[in-house]
Amino acid sequence: MIKITQACDLVIFGTKGDLAQRKLLPALYKLEILNKIHPNTRIIGAGRADWTQDEYIKIVKTAIKKFSKENIDENTWNKLSSRLHFCNIDVFKEVFFKKLKKILHQTKNTIIYYCAVPPSAFNAIFQGLGKVNLNSFPSRIIIEKPLGVCLKTCKKINDQISKYFLESQIFRIDHYLGKESILNLLSLRFANALFFNNWNNKIIDHIQITVSEEIGIENRWNYFDDMGQTKDMVQNHLLQILTIIAMDQPKDISSKHIQNEKIKILRALKNINIENINTKTVRGQYTEGNIHGKKVPSYLEENGANSISQTETYVCIKVDLKNDQWFGVPFYLRTGKRLAQKYSEIVIVFKKIPINLFKDYNHNLSQNKLIIRLDPNENIQIDFLKKLSGLNEIYQLKNETMQSNLSIEKQHHQIDAYERLLLEVMKGAQSLFVCREEIEESWKWIDPIINAWKNNKKNTLQLYAAGTWGPKHADEMIMKDGRNWHKFR
Repeated sequence: MIKITQACDLVIFGTKGDLAQRKLLPALYKLEILNKIHPNTRIIGAGRADWTQDEYIKIVKTAIKKFSKENIDENTWNKLSSRLHFCNIDVFKEVFFKKLKKILHQTKNTIIYYCAVPPSAFNAIFQGLGKVNLNSFPSRIIIEKPLGVCLKTCKKINDQISKYFLESQIFRIDHYLGKESILNLLSLRFANALFFNNWNNKIIDHIQITVSEEIGIENRWNYFDDMGQTKDMVQNHLLQILTIIAMDQPKDISSKHIQNEKIKILRALKNINIENINTKTVRGQYTEGNIHGKKVPSYLEENGANSISQTETYVCIKVDLKNDQWFGVPFYLRTGKRLAQKYSEIVIVFKKIPINLFKDYNHNLSQNKLIIRLDPNENIQIDFLKKLSGLNEIYQLKNETMQSNLSIEKQHHQIDAYERLLLEVMKGAQSLFVCREEIEESWKWIDPIINAWKNNKKNTLQLYAAGTWGPKHADEMIMKDGRNWHKFR
């Protein structure tokens, strides 16, 4: 059982925003249900709204009702609401931080700041806290992606925060690292000899990582058109998944050693640049189409759209690693918006058996697969071959599946990504967060890809209809290697 051994003051900058309302407040309510929050912990909403204490409490309850997946328990709500405080604050004016300081000095709790605000407000918060001496250890600060839009801007944010906070105080969130299925990768790989001894290029043929979204840009045109799917999804989520799959065994499961191994993988990624951009990547943009029988507009017809935008809403990348363990094993990454179904999964495809003893009745033996579903219905399954039962030909084989359903366990424990990550910050544990070196190494690899697309006139944006699985070129890329995308089921 996870225990909280210290009381905290959690300050949520941007408490009025979508992230706080949709994710953070419901997560805190869930933690309250599970009795994971220290009795003396306070939750302080900070924002520019001129709310009274009672108004803020009502707004929090409304958000939890709207975004929580269960009915509100009044006893739990009473406990949570007793922790709530509101501080009117303009982060661009120092005088407001003096007001916050008075509230925080009412207790000796460890202070946690959650920057649920656009990155443009980050530095104002860092400076404001520093000017009134609210940044000293052991206070902690949480920052959300996007952490820059390239290596240069990422370094700028990291330089800004490092003026006021130590690296041990900084928690950079990627919510994928809080998913039960991602955490299970560590135990799956390093606690089971079955996988530990077979996790290499001698046994594994290739690996697929897919994050498929049905949604479009949800009225976020300006944000998304500046970012694109590569910066928004590959640079953080997909690369984080890749590093956990590919990393070597750490000395222990502390944050330092896990992060060190992930950094080694990021440094081992083979460069993709203008010379190989056409063979290693496919980028696409959705046109109008149908999803679940409903007509949806093209990317260029979304609200506020620029009709000549070349921003990608889909990307597929073939990634190779320059190390002994993974030499010759491609990692195929793909992610896109307005695709046929919403799901995220990792598919480990094992090599074919060298000699087919059953060729008289089974000309081609399907490859074994380990499939790790992240969303929806988190689970781990193994696809293997077994004899077909009955009085048929003796060695006629069929595909069979063994499955461990993580979603059932999750429902029992009621812990999801943001609940887990908030809890880890309250504990002061950084193993599920991204360190500075990790995120900067990922940008070092991503930037040349973005630049190559801009500078290679032969690399054109491929169109795909909304409700399909993306551009046909992505299928052709993997088929050229004699492989196929795993079909979602």
